[in-house]
Amino acid sequence: MGTDTSVERDLEALWQRYVTGRDVDVREQLILHYAPLVKYVAGRVAVGMPTSVEHADLVSYGIFGLMDAIEKFDPAKGFKFETYAVTRIRGAIIDELRSVDWVPRSVRSRARQVESTLYRLESELHRTPSDEELAAELGWTVDELHDTLMRVSMTSMAALDEVLDVGEGDRIALVDTLQDLAAEQPEDSYDAVETKQLLRDTLGRLTDREQTVLGLYYYEGMTLSQIGDVLEVTESRVCQIHTKAVMSLRAKLSDKLN
Repeated sequence: MGTDTSVERDLEALWQRYVTGRDVDVREQLILHYAPLVKYVAGRVAVGMPTSVEHADLVSYGIFGLMDAIEKFDPAKGFKFETYAVTRIRGAIIDELRSVDWVPRSVRSRARQVESTLYRLESELHRTPSDEELAAELGWTVDELHDTLMRVSMTSMAALDEVLDVGEGDRIALVDTLQDLAAEQPEDSYDAVETKQLLRDTLGRLTDREQTVLGLYYYEGMTLSQIGDVLEVTESRVCQIHTKAVMSLRAKLSDKLN
């Protein structure tokens, strides 16, 4: 315990030196200390990505997000740096992935169709539409809908780890808006309180199974395969349920922020 306290004191002193003098050597020490955080975030973003996307590339993209976070972080506000940095790191990785545009245009187009249709049906039904209702509205078969959800999931376009712009250069990750609603977070300064309430309302419209999948995956840290065992369905079916649920949440939030 004494060692941990000593490390914390050293880290606080390091931050104080950097805030006061913006010393390059001190910044390098901070980058080295928080580098494992970049690897963690890159690993989460990499889930479901094509094999052509190298984990090392994601880490290198994330380092720029870490540097940006260190530059802009203010310890005096009392927030935990790791919480603040995760959003910046995710944003840097996703921004770079978007810049290379590795997602097939057809998949991106069909994803937009599903999201817009989901939002329209939810507004009419005041709940998340069933797969059958969504497919009928799209003019697809249920099998075609499931195939699209699988393709979208494989490109990691629908994940709560994705970061959305909230204006003035700031960004927020969906998963962060769903965490510990009672605790004060850095995102609160970005008008996230209203966003959290919106998502709480939207979560209530999801089916029990969709809520269960999100909870087990994001809060319990279970794999899609493990969730399939719990729900007694295939891993691919869990993947489809997850993708549909997240697209529903994302469509709702995007409409609010735009």
